[in-house]
Amino acid sequence: MSNPQTTDDEDVVDILIADHREVETLFVELETRQGTPEYRRQLTDVLIAELVRHAVAEEAYVYPTARKALPDGDQIADHEIDEHADAERTMKDLESVDPSDPRFDELLANLTSTIRHHVQDEENDLFPRLRAATAREELVELAGKVTAFKKVAPTRPHPSAPDRPPANKLLAPGTGLIDRLRDALRDRPTSMDELREKQQR
Repeated sequence: MSNPQTTDDEDVVDILIADHREVETLFVELETRQGTPEYRRQLTDVLIAELVRHAVAEEAYVYPTARKALPDGDQIADHEIDEHADAERTMKDLESVDPSDPRFDELLANLTSTIRHHVQDEENDLFPRLRAATAREELVELAGKVTAFKKVAPTRPHPSAPDRPPANKLLAPGTGLIDRLRDALRDRPTSMDELREKQQR
C-alpha cells in the first residue's frame, strides 16, 4: 500500500537525501552573509527547524532500523545520535545569538561543519548499507513514516529530550505542538515557503 505523501518508488533514503540537499542550500546562502540581519535570523530559524525535524525522524525510525539490520548497527546509531546531540547544542546556542554578534558566524560555521561531516557519513556509509541490508518495501514504508513524523516533530532544539524509541516517539508530537504554537506566536518561519510568504507581506 503506497503512502499518499510519498511517490511509490521513493524510499526513506531518497527522503533523507532530499533533506540534506535542502539544508546544504540554506548553508550556502547563509555562508554568503548576504541579506539583512533579520533575514539571516529567519533563514537560520528555517535551517534549525529543518535540521530538528530531520534528526528527530531519523532517531525515531532510521536508527532503530540500522540497529536491527546491520551487524554494527548499535555502534553506528550511537555515533549518529552523538553527532545530532552536538549539533543540537550548537543550534540551541545559535537560537539566542543575534546575527550581528560575531559569535553568530562562529556558531553557524561550527554547525555547518558538524552537519556536513554527518551528511557525508550517512550518504557514504549508513545509507548504502541500509539499502543493501533492508527490504525495499520496508524502506518505502519507512519513507511514509518519516514524512508523517516530520509533520508533528519539534521545530526547535531540545538537547535534553529523549533520542531513542519509545520515549522519543511518544514525546516528540507534544513537544512539536508546543514548538509550533511558539513559532506561530512569534511569527517564526520554519520552512522556506513560510519565509517567502513572510517576505511578501
